Amino acid sequence: MNVIYIFLSYLIGAISFGILISQFFSLPDPRTVGSKNPGATNVLRAGKKWAALFTLLGDALKGVLTVGLAQYFGFSPLMVAIIAIATLMGHIFPMYYHFKGGKGVATAAGILFMFSWAMGLTVFLIWLSVFLIWRYSSLASIIAGALSPVLGFFYVIDFYALIATSIIALILILRHLENIKRLIAGTESSFKDKK
Repeated sequence: MNVIYIFLSYLIGAISFGILISQFFSLPDPRTVGSKNPGATNVLRAGKKWAALFTLLGDALKGVLTVGLAQYFGFSPLMVAIIAIATLMGHIFPMYYHFKGGKGVATAAGILFMFSWAMGLTVFLIWLSVFLIWRYSSLASIIAGALSPVLGFFYVIDFYALIATSIIALILILRHLENIKRLIAGTESSFKDKK
């Protein structure tokens, strides 16, 4: 049963709301424009703010749903952590889309909210603050992700959730390596000129 739920969590994580919502709004496939990443930021670059918002919420709800159900059904903390990672892996490596998915920021945010709403809210506020100051979505994601294990320790989440949070932070940083290089080089795309 546990193995089945892990696989189902991966399948749920593999649903790309960026692609589906772009199709619904008749927008370009986000994999063909901008950063070619099917996430909310790239959907925003491609067109409508509403489409980007729905993408963000959809991707975040994947983490809320899988982890929330695992907690509701009383799975062990270790299983909840594994399910969280499986969901994120589904988003990043979706079997429906040739294993080429998004960077996992919104899905990770949904997972962190389920580990601890206070931690999730704090991570979001850090992301928002960094974004509003420097207008780089990638920088906001890197800093918020990197700080999440520290916040998890501060908010005293359980051991396995803390391990999962640390793994998630590492994954997010690795997924943003190219962004880090562009940030250092001063060539990273920003929202400084967007309204």
